[in-house]
Amino acid sequence: MGSFSIWHWLIVLLVVILIFGTKKLKNLGSDLGGAVKGFKDGVKGAQDGSPEAQPAAPAQQVTTAHKTDAQTVDVDAKTKS
Repeated sequence: MGSFSIWHWLIVLLVVILIFGTKKLKNLGSDLGGAVKGFKDGVKGAQDGSPEAQPAAPAQQVTTAHKTDAQTVDVDAKTKS
């Protein structure tokens, strides 16, 4: 079977251009480049130790005294009596 020659790759490239068109391939290339740049910036920011890259502390759960109010619905389901 062997490796493909330059002619095989040129034919594949021609078929891809005919199917997708040059404008769509250009947009795809720029979108991919932007995604790679964003990924690199994110990794770079995480390595710098910037405060933006630091994960936020988890939110603390606030508990209050259990009140029974006519308008308050308790989380526990009450049986109908």
